[in-house]
Formats: sequence, C-alpha cells, structure tokens
Amino acid sequence: QVQLVESGGGLVQAGGSLRLSCAASGRTFSISAMGWFRQAPGKERKFVASIRWNDSNTRYTDSVKGRFTISRDNAKNTMYLQMNSPEPEDTAVYFCAAGSGADNVFNYWGQGTQVTVSS
Repeated sequence: QVQLVESGGGLVQAGGSLRLSCAASGRTFSISAMGWFRQAPGKERKFVASIRWNDSNTRYTDSVKGRFTISRDNAKNTMYLQMNSPEPEDTAVYFCAAGSGADNVFNYWGQGTQVTVSS
C-alpha cells in the first residue's frame, strides 16, 4: 500500500507561481512512476504530468508544456509540480498519483488539492 498526500494548493493570480507537493508513504519502494492529474468542475480527471521514479523521465500534457515542471526527490519520497504562469484554465483539483508497475497504470491516488487561478 502507498499513501499519497498533496499540499501547496490555494489561490494564485494568473502569471504568478505555485508549487504543489506530494508526499508518499508506505511501500514507497514499489513506486515506479508518479504523476499529477487534475479535474475541473464538471470535467473528467485528466493527465497533467508524470515522472519516472528511477531515471526522472518526464512527460507533460501539451497545455502545460513550458509552464509547469514536475520533479521528484526520491530520498524524501516527494514529488513536486512547479506551476509557473498559471492561467484561469488551470483551475482544478490536482491529484497526486503513483504507479508500481511498468504499464503506465497509476494505482494509488491522493485526495487532491484545490488550485484556483484568478485573472
């Protein structure tokens, strides 16, 4: 079992910055990748970014490329999402996720943290 706890959400102005954190606990040695997803009101949960745990290989959805940066500190079992120049369209509940396999399946989820971007 892996437990994930997000933090760092809140209200930010467009053009500002915000950093989300996700702390993992439990059987963290089994984690092969971690990622961020987001869900806006009335919308489906969608992929934002991911990072492979051992080699830091990263992927991003097109809408956040150049603005958001995912990183990790495996010694601290913590993942981050640096949000630079957020836009109102980035407003959503952001969820931390982790996977323990090699098939890009995220099978552990945090409770989410609200990010609201004001114009």
